[in-house]
Amino acid sequence: MHIAFAGSRLDRADHIRSDAEALAALMDWRARVLLLDGLDPVISPEGTLSWGSLADTQADSELVFLGLGDGRGHFAEVSPDLIGSVAPANPRLWAAMAGLSAEELATYGAARSLVDWHARHRFCARCGCPTVLAKGGWQRSCTGDVCKAEHFPRVDPVTIMLVEHQGNLLLGRQPRFPPRRLSTLAGFVEPGESIEEAVAREVFEEAGVRVHSVGYVASQPWPFPSSLMIGCYAVAESADLTIDRTELEEADWFTRAEVEAAMRGDEDARFIAPPPQAIAHQLLKWWLSR
Repeated sequence: MHIAFAGSRLDRADHIRSDAEALAALMDWRARVLLLDGLDPVISPEGTLSWGSLADTQADSELVFLGLGDGRGHFAEVSPDLIGSVAPANPRLWAAMAGLSAEELATYGAARSLVDWHARHRFCARCGCPTVLAKGGWQRSCTGDVCKAEHFPRVDPVTIMLVEHQGNLLLGRQPRFPPRRLSTLAGFVEPGESIEEAVAREVFEEAGVRVHSVGYVASQPWPFPSSLMIGCYAVAESADLTIDRTELEEADWFTRAEVEAAMRGDEDARFIAPPPQAIAHQLLKWWLSR
């Protein structure tokens, strides 16, 4: 199963993050800096990620250590004027990412999540004092004389689930999706909740369906802004739907033949399948291969 945004070949080199001297030694003429336009990748004429040197960064920027590759340090810049993400990824970004290799897409995804997190966490959530980058960008430290809190990049767990009933699959469309674009149901895991409980709650809340036999299929890092999509499978007790229209604009059951047609991209398919970069696409492929 091909999972987009996973599989970067950079060595994260955790042992270097806490070693200030080793980290500083990597910041020389050989260092590579990922070029970003805000949070979007800068694509080279060859259709690859563009990399620059430390000379391409601003003097007052922070540098996030992405890892080691070819014996060189790889970094991403957090410029002081970067605000951070406030909206989902745009079509132009998806077009830019479409030509990247799996390895490059994973490198970009990790960099985007980290840079975005730094841009949105310049102040301590505990006392409000400014924070500074630490451990090569894998921590921010409060500068307050009393607080001294340490903050770490967060990952938000999200369940995304195939729900089956007697050979049919439940799919839905959120209001923000394009017309006819349907996907598997999904939702954030809440505090004090297991993955299995989150699957059951989200499906019932969004579609009014009780499920059981929840199982794990695969996961995907999702850098918009920083989620971990946890792909699951569940069996529905009934096909009766009660749709929460604030969450889903539509939802219905689809046969195997209808899912196959959508995945082939047939013009007369009943719906448009999720794009290959989304784990929902891979989950549908997994379901069809069972």
